[in-house]
Amino acid sequence: MLEKHAKLMQFFSSTEEIVGRKKLQKMIYILKKCEIPFEEKYQFHFYGPYSEELTLRVEEMCNLGFINETREEKKNYYQYRYQLTESGREFLKHYEMNLPPLTRHIEEMNGRSSRFLELVSTMLFFEDLPKEEISEKVFTVKSAQNYTDKDIEDGWKFIESLRSIH
Repeated sequence: MLEKHAKLMQFFSSTEEIVGRKKLQKMIYILKKCEIPFEEKYQFHFYGPYSEELTLRVEEMCNLGFINETREEKKNYYQYRYQLTESGREFLKHYEMNLPPLTRHIEEMNGRSSRFLELVSTMLFFEDLPKEEISEKVFTVKSAQNYTDKDIEDGWKFIESLRSIH
């Protein structure tokens, strides 16, 4: 019944914490595009690919006490931190997960900014297009971010390195 929740808890168990709602959204999307079997549906949103399903599942896991969400006040916004709780760890013991190891993927993504992960997830959202068109799309739909050709080149290298992790 809670298999999709358990997959997400497996994700959270592979790291100490995830800082930021946007980063969480982008990380799950990028993993999904790296053939990790997350099932949340995504649509293109203001900050790139976004899943309402993921938001609701995380909220449910917080309400069940499996995930701890901490809200910090920053200068002009709130930042959220997510950690698996002891109850979440106990719950996971009852599930046989069929996910590949996620630790290296998560470490790589956690070491990057939300801005960069927004770029990478946007590139992956349009990956069915030729690379030149993907660049044009990024420059159009993300014009406010002022991404450069170098950023896009770094994004492709990052995607390639993530997809080569086993």
